[in-house]
Amino acid sequence: MGGKRLMTAVVSGVLVLVMAACSDDPEPDAEPASTTASSIPSTSAPATEAPTTSSAPPETSSPSTSAPATTAAPATTATTAPERDFSALGPMVQGIVDEFELGGAALVVVDRDDGIVHEEYWGAFDADRQSFIASSSKMITAGVLMRLDDQGLLDMDTPIAEQTDWVGNPDLTPAQLVSNTSGLVGLFPELFYEPYVCQWFPDGDIEDCGATIFETPDDDDLIVPPDTGFAYGGGQWQIAGALAEHVSGRTWAELIDETYVTPCGVDSLGYNNHFVITRGLGYPYDIDPTTLEPTDNPNMEAGAYIAAPDYGELLLMHLREGRCGDEQVISPEGIEQLHTDRTITLPGGDALPGYAMGWWVDRANGRLNDPGAFGAEPWIDLELGYGAYFVVEADGSTGATIRSVIEPVIDEAMTASP
Repeated sequence: MGGKRLMTAVVSGVLVLVMAACSDDPEPDAEPASTTASSIPSTSAPATEAPTTSSAPPETSSPSTSAPATTAAPATTATTAPERDFSALGPMVQGIVDEFELGGAALVVVDRDDGIVHEEYWGAFDADRQSFIASSSKMITAGVLMRLDDQGLLDMDTPIAEQTDWVGNPDLTPAQLVSNTSGLVGLFPELFYEPYVCQWFPDGDIEDCGATIFETPDDDDLIVPPDTGFAYGGGQWQIAGALAEHVSGRTWAELIDETYVTPCGVDSLGYNNHFVITRGLGYPYDIDPTTLEPTDNPNMEAGAYIAAPDYGELLLMHLREGRCGDEQVISPEGIEQLHTDRTITLPGGDALPGYAMGWWVDRANGRLNDPGAFGAEPWIDLELGYGAYFVVEADGSTGATIRSVIEPVIDEAMTASP
């Protein structure tokens, strides 16, 4: 009973932090205003046939305590392929950054054949700035498990109970964890669901946390059989990371290094678990990701941080069938599985949002998206062979709204005839 009371007290403490983040009344010039389609400056995007919004609803995030307003520096632009015209983007995004007093923004556009074809930065952002990306971590996490499957250390379609000594959920597979179809309790409506609350704390060990979530009987009244429903996020992702460590015998940091950092040269990529020690669910403006103490319990669904060009390299890997340079990081077959809509096969799947493994699937145009609650907006178009990563440090609705304005301009540039 003492342990139970302690856990309840800890959960209450987290909720207090979140409520404080929601109820803060910062100085008017310190909070990036929430952007809406009607309030964005009227610089219009060129017309295009491609849909301009992601199929996935932007993540709901609590109102954040915002960064101090900064005077935006002139946008800096890297060399752009001459046949692609991105010139409309600079003043368009600068106007939004200025009007809503955002700290800045970054954009990287990649092409399957040509690599990074455009980089642009506004305000305080530059190529070295590492941002927390919240749920834009998910496609990265899913890729680690798929690589372990390629190596024969893990089978994505074999029940976890047969690959570990964990007891419970006998039919649950790794693929179901990273497609949000495990049947376990998702992120909503109870964000800090007590039986899974260890996922939000940097203390402890991810294997212990994942096994606890997998084995707990306290969720029995709420779970459903795997592949019978879709519940986004939550403890299922922490189980995925725990399983990766368990079958490989390596830490999550080591797995990230060998899966992405070394072969793809993405030195800025890392994971932590900052939700309690920063500001609840608001963007942790005052925290440099690299100054956080390392944790043995990184948050799998939302704990990554990275610089914009490095996220672009990860998008290129997905566009290039799992290759970074000359190295095959994930097999082409594994990449195809990561991109395949799994919710469409569920009962009533036509009415569910499209979701693969770590990627939302826009069934209208086939694009894959992995938006985050802090304002990161990555997407790839496999047919056109391009991807883009746009990031602000604000909230999910701000990132999604700005994306809806700039995406048609990027489409126009990437599809224009030479």
